[in-house]
Amino acid sequence: MKYYEMRVAGLPRKLPICPLNDKLSIAGFVIFGDQELTVACARDLLEKAPDYDYLITAEAKGIPLAHEMARQRGDGRYLVARKATKLYMTDVVGVEVRSITTDRVQHLYIDGEDAALMKGKKILVVDDVISTGESLHAVETLVEAAGGIICGRMAILAEVEASDRDDILYM
Repeated sequence: MKYYEMRVAGLPRKLPICPLNDKLSIAGFVIFGDQELTVACARDLLEKAPDYDYLITAEAKGIPLAHEMARQRGDGRYLVARKATKLYMTDVVGVEVRSITTDRVQHLYIDGEDAALMKGKKILVVDDVISTGESLHAVETLVEAAGGIICGRMAILAEVEASDRDDILYM
């Protein structure tokens, strides 16, 4: 396997090169299970973060990052846009999303209780990696449908056209 070597939050990491098709490959960045990296990235992102009331991320790879950012900042809660509804969810809000790393249309959902928390509040959208911005847009749509105010967009890494956007803070 081939790897792309880089430093993330001051830590050296080897990312496996993953082919998307015969013309395009990406370096696979996964923070699952890498506690050292998750803690360091959360710390560095919080240094750049705008003032916010709640963090939100899309299920699943952004969850460890949002959890650690909330823990370090002392937030009592963070929000997750889910890929499927659960029996305990009520008054669900949902949107469609297509991601560069998924070969089919997906859906994101938020529980009505979380939607109520966001109403009129400053919401910071966080994720591990932003590529096309489709997942980011879907989360923003959920926040806006709930009456939340997007105050910022953050990621550990931004690739492709996302790295040229001036509305995304990334490391």
